[in-house]
Amino acid sequence: MTSAGARFVHALAAKDTAELLAVLAPDLTLRAMGASRFWEASSAEEAVHNVLYRWIEPSDVVERIEAVEEGTMTDRRRLSYRLRVRSPEGLFLVEQVGYFDQDDGGRIRRMDVLCSGFRPVPQP
Repeated sequence: MTSAGARFVHALAAKDTAELLAVLAPDLTLRAMGASRFWEASSAEEAVHNVLYRWIEPSDVVERIEAVEEGTMTDRRRLSYRLRVRSPEGLFLVEQVGYFDQDDGGRIRRMDVLCSGFRPVPQP
């Protein structure tokens, strides 16, 4: 069985709204810090449409998931992932590190995330 963290990363990379909403609890609490602002959402719908799809915009293509690491920090799950993203501005790596809690159904119900921002990949 695939973990909630891995499901989240793969759904985000694929911009799979149905899978994101399946892995996130409807009453999700999301707090995130990006390179230039803070984000908050109090439902899965709000998190997907008003936060996650502003991080990975419609014109962005996730070419590859570079890394996914999961673990625990006492009573919380830890998740770190790196995406290779092509946007109209070029090729970038984006890394995010977060901690989350799950509900009784295994969905992510609370998530705190820190993002590196889009870091340019040097072209040869």
